[in-house]
Amino acid sequence: MPRNDKYKQNVPYPILSDAPNIETAMQALVNTIVPLGVMRFSDANARAATFDSETPLVPGMVSYLIAEDRWDRLDGDLVWRPLTPGPWKPLTFASGYSAESGSPGYRIVNGEVQLRGVFRRSNGSDLITLNDQLFCTLPAEARPTASRLFVTAANFTTNGGVSRFTGRIGVLTNGQMMYLMPAGSTSDFLSLDGIRFSLT
Repeated sequence: MPRNDKYKQNVPYPILSDAPNIETAMQALVNTIVPLGVMRFSDANARAATFDSETPLVPGMVSYLIAEDRWDRLDGDLVWRPLTPGPWKPLTFASGYSAESGSPGYRIVNGEVQLRGVFRRSNGSDLITLNDQLFCTLPAEARPTASRLFVTAANFTTNGGVSRFTGRIGVLTNGQMMYLMPAGSTSDFLSLDGIRFSLT
């Protein structure tokens, strides 16, 4: 009967009293070791096609995707989470809003969403100051499990001559991103740089 490695990773190796069968012995060894190392795939689709009932997913697996140039880990919910920064993905703006500068986008790194860029109203007018305004909706992969609020940089002055340079960004669990500006303010942009939040 095979024995397991001393590091308690359940990697089997044959012993002298086992019936001689090199194929069986090596198959058990290889199939146990491979998921414990870094598995390499051409892309995420190739990785997804690899796993089935005979090659199950196991939490803690690590993979490297060649096309994406990214390392991922498999969490307890059997979801692949990026360990290293993947490419920035562009934001899809709501009607009436568009990118100003900085290539507005998001990326996910080890369970954290990071945002960047500056947005404005498409017609070039100042941002609206009455109530929270929807300007973007994040895709399902980048939505938090609880709503988040952030203070962010703006470019405006309030009535009365007092200068202020911040606004508020809210990220809801349905992915909607809202901004709120102080009453009486005038600003033509808001920045998303530096906003980051956990997915859990």
